[in-house]
Amino acid sequence: MPKKKKVDSGKLIQMVKDGVAQKKIMGTFKFTNSTQLKVAYANALMETGAAPEIAKPSAAKSKKAVKKEVKVSKRGTISVPKDMIAKMGFKEGDSFTVKKTKAGISLSKK
Repeated sequence: MPKKKKVDSGKLIQMVKDGVAQKKIMGTFKFTNSTQLKVAYANALMETGAAPEIAKPSAAKSKKAVKKEVKVSKRGTISVPKDMIAKMGFKEGDSFTVKKTKAGISLSKK
C-alpha cells in the first residue's frame, strides 16, 4: 500500500471552499487522480471536525473470530466450522448445489 500523503487540511479545505479548480488543487498537492483528492478532502473534513469520523469496528464485537479456512479430507469432503454454519443461518439437513465458477466455487442453498 502506498505511503499516505501529508496534506495541509486547512489549506485543502480553503481551496475547495474558494472554488479553486480541481486540476489546480491536484497540482498543488501532487495528486495523480481525483480519487486521491476526494479521499484527502474527506480526511481533512474529519480531522477538522467538519464531518464525523467513520467508526472503526470495536474489539467487543469481534470477541471470537470465526475461522474461515476449511480443508479437503482424505475422503474428499469439506467440513465447514460450526460457528460459520450458525453465522450463515444454515441448519442440519439443508441441501446445497455446488458449482465451479471463474472466481472459485459457488454454494447455493436449494
